[in-house]
Amino acid sequence: MTGGLKDEGTEEYVHSPFIRKQGNIYKPNNKSMDDDGINEKAFEDVHTKEIDLVNRDPKHLNDEVVKVDFEDVIAEPPGTYSFDGVWKASFTTFTVTKYWFYRLLTALVGIPLALVWGIFFAILSFLHIWAVVPCVKSYLIEIHCLSRVYSICIHTFCDPFFEAVGKCFSNIHVRAVKEV
Repeated sequence: MTGGLKDEGTEEYVHSPFIRKQGNIYKPNNKSMDDDGINEKAFEDVHTKEIDLVNRDPKHLNDEVVKVDFEDVIAEPPGTYSFDGVWKASFTTFTVTKYWFYRLLTALVGIPLALVWGIFFAILSFLHIWAVVPCVKSYLIEIHCLSRVYSICIHTFCDPFFEAVGKCFSNIHVRAVKEV
């Protein structure tokens, strides 16, 4: 790989020679825990995967929201029909206008909005990973310490008091009699 003559016994590496076949440096000789190859492959696939041009909403995010057809907006009840030609022309005008105006808007605004949303979700992910989760983890560690101190105080001072009061009242028996 470095140029020059190649020995017969040397092996040419497909990847960096620092990644070992028997596991990564921190988990040697354990292939089941070697996630480097899997993570690298998944990382590459996210950015190079093919997009589906037929099914553009595979997770059905907009099934109930934006499926608007002519019949969903304009409907003539029986007895109040317009001319058939007007009805057909209205249908065609509505459908074609919605189709082409949507395409025009996506051509003009789609890429800038994709950029804005990409930046927004990158910032959101960054804040979640680098600020929110560490703050919550820090808070939980600090609260755990305080909860231990609180628990010790309760068990030291309150438990004996309530145990003594319980023993004082343990011999009291209440009997309810219903008189008619």
